[in-house]
Amino acid sequence: MSRQVVRSSKFRHVFGQPAKADQCYEDVRVSQTTWDSGFCAVNPKFVALICEASGGGAFLVLPLSKTGRVDKNVPMVCGHTAPVLDIAWCPHNDNVIASGSEDCTVMVWEIPDGGLVMPLREPVVTLEGHTKRVGIVAWHPTAQNVLLSAGCDNVILVWDVGTGAAVLTLGADVHPDTIYSVDWSRDGGLICTSCRDKRVRVIEPRKGTIVAEKDRPHEGTRPVRAVFVSDGKILTTGFSRMSERQVALWDTKHLEEPLSLQELDTSSGVLLPFFDPDTNIVYLCGKGDSSIRYFEITSEAPFLHYLSMFSSKESQRGMGYMPKRGLEVNKCEIARFYKLHERRCEPIAMTVPRKSDLFQEDLYPPTAGPDAALTAEEWLGGRDAGPLLISLKDGYVPPKSRELRVNRGLDTGRRKTAPEASGAASSDAVSRLEEEIRKLQATVQELQKRMERLEETVQD
Repeated sequence: MSRQVVRSSKFRHVFGQPAKADQCYEDVRVSQTTWDSGFCAVNPKFVALICEASGGGAFLVLPLSKTGRVDKNVPMVCGHTAPVLDIAWCPHNDNVIASGSEDCTVMVWEIPDGGLVMPLREPVVTLEGHTKRVGIVAWHPTAQNVLLSAGCDNVILVWDVGTGAAVLTLGADVHPDTIYSVDWSRDGGLICTSCRDKRVRVIEPRKGTIVAEKDRPHEGTRPVRAVFVSDGKILTTGFSRMSERQVALWDTKHLEEPLSLQELDTSSGVLLPFFDPDTNIVYLCGKGDSSIRYFEITSEAPFLHYLSMFSSKESQRGMGYMPKRGLEVNKCEIARFYKLHERRCEPIAMTVPRKSDLFQEDLYPPTAGPDAALTAEEWLGGRDAGPLLISLKDGYVPPKSRELRVNRGLDTGRRKTAPEASGAASSDAVSRLEEEIRKLQATVQELQKRMERLEETVQD
């Protein structure tokens, strides 16, 4: 009788641990928009959630520490005139976030440390160029101030946020139909897209050339998602002809047949893949599911290994994924998700059980840090570079000078987009004065309300 040999892996026993009730974000009205984005973005400072808003589009930004019940009058980012569809934090500045909306614009916002004290209506820069709603925004992983957006006009635009201009355009001749997903390679030299025309493409955005293309990676008609994983491979999620959900791994040099193809279940929700390049684990979170599956990718057949599944009772409306530098390394936390319920956001920690309290170097190799490896000009000139790595052995401490330096860069972009470059300094001073006046007006209004309450008390 033959005995099956169990594959050895340090991630076989990864388990998910939902946060306690007092560590969740309660009473948040998650967006009801039918769009296949995560509706949530997190970084080591903030959690951002796309919310229901009357008369426009808004999203909520909270400091990570501000858990518990969220005040219904909490200030939000509310500059869009139509629902927000996607949000993404800048990987090189934890205070900068981009949003794409049904109003056909992309806006870049700056969030002050400690969170918002009043509604934020004025973005740092508004990027206009799409003719239909913008459903995808994605920052370049290693180049400063480079942002990609994809709209329902079947166009991908790459922006230099510093100048507020679209520096690259991939038109409808590249994607003849709706774009379902876009993902940057680890060094930012390529992008991987999935489209309604049932094709997955690997594109060199600076040249506008298609490097590789696969027709019908999944036989079904429902949306396909595609992300880059290690060694230039691509992982796709989609549906079979019988509407069974599938996950597949592809070698971009040989796209004829998948390296691995696995069928999962018959649910209808689109699977959102999140890949961790440090551990080679990919997490699949289905919209409408109540579970998170995770697989390990290896360099030898069968390449894609199912590890386990985290399950809970309530289904998820969206999901946010914390960068590695925001995790608690002393608890052997290798991933953290922010699961959106109907009225709640629940952190879920993925942990490897270890007895030792010492730093586990095998779980935490050097990871992508917050510094950009390239300027926008260098990347546009043809240079590629992997992320600048940092060690998490002593925990992550953001550098003090980061905000000032990046803010100056963003301010420069705002100045360059202004019609009168010569009056840039004075316009900046005016905007700062206007901000101070708004704060003073809010304080005066609050004092007036207190006076009215006092007068009513005295009369009683």
